Amino acid sequence: MIRRSILLGTGSALPARMVSNQELAQTVDTSDEWIVERTGIRNRHIAGEGETTATLAADAGRAAMDAAGLSLQDIGLIIVATATPDQTFPSTATKVQAMLGIDDCIAFDVAAVCSGFLYAVTVADSMIRSGAAERALVIGAETFSRILDWEDRTTCVLFGDGAGAIVLGAEESEEGKRGILASKLHADGRHNQLLYVDGGPSTTQTVGKLRMKGQEVFRHAVVNLASVLNEVMEQAGLSAADIDWLVPHQANARILDATARKLKLSPDRVVVTVDRHANTSAASVPLALDLATRDGRIKPGDLVVLEAMGGGFTWGACVLRL
Repeated sequence: MIRRSILLGTGSALPARMVSNQELAQTVDTSDEWIVERTGIRNRHIAGEGETTATLAADAGRAAMDAAGLSLQDIGLIIVATATPDQTFPSTATKVQAMLGIDDCIAFDVAAVCSGFLYAVTVADSMIRSGAAERALVIGAETFSRILDWEDRTTCVLFGDGAGAIVLGAEESEEGKRGILASKLHADGRHNQLLYVDGGPSTTQTVGKLRMKGQEVFRHAVVNLASVLNEVMEQAGLSAADIDWLVPHQANARILDATARKLKLSPDRVVVTVDRHANTSAASVPLALDLATRDGRIKPGDLVVLEAMGGGFTWGACVLRL
């Protein structure tokens, strides 16, 4: 028997306002056909007044805790993965902690953009395995609408806002039977200028706007994601044929299709939400995981693989058995 991190519950939260491609086309030089053909996106949620990364994260966290059947006192660790924090400091995780009414626990943010949730899960898993925490609330939350250049049709149509969360708990289990089986993370900072925000406190003293060279990002994403998925499956002593569900970062439908083809995975085994949520950065993987868990597709005993790639570049994958 070994100590592992077990998935106890999932949750998510979306802003009240949903924006369709048709509505977006009224203010941006684009069309529904153009967006769907290139990305597969049809709708996205946009945060309104009073909705922030922290409020969405707290709502998702509450839902995950309810699903896990836990009380506030059960949580010893909160990690929020985000590239759009409420403030430069303190961390969004501490704001979420206060909103949830948790008086004392470890709380901090992780910044790895679209891969942030995978990074946060890996950190939480390491802390649980080491005994530093018994139960962790891990959240990916973003309000990317607030760093978009709404005059740049090549980027503003791609992103949306939202939050997803999971609760992890320590459990003694047999090797490979349940919990997080393997994780693999990467980063390569040489590609900074392919996907970045052109601002920051130390440089421009402004938040800045998102900039991206889409074709270059696409090319790297297909190669890196297929590679890290093979790595993490090998680390877990499994093959692609063992995967029940792939829950990928929801950036672009074409990237999802290309990654599945490289792995020889049936599209029926890939959870897709990019059409309804667009790219929600660190929130996209937990949002998709929560949706597929609640609608019954993902069941206890299933082998699930999470993967993502984002600005940095950062990328990673995680294998868990429910």
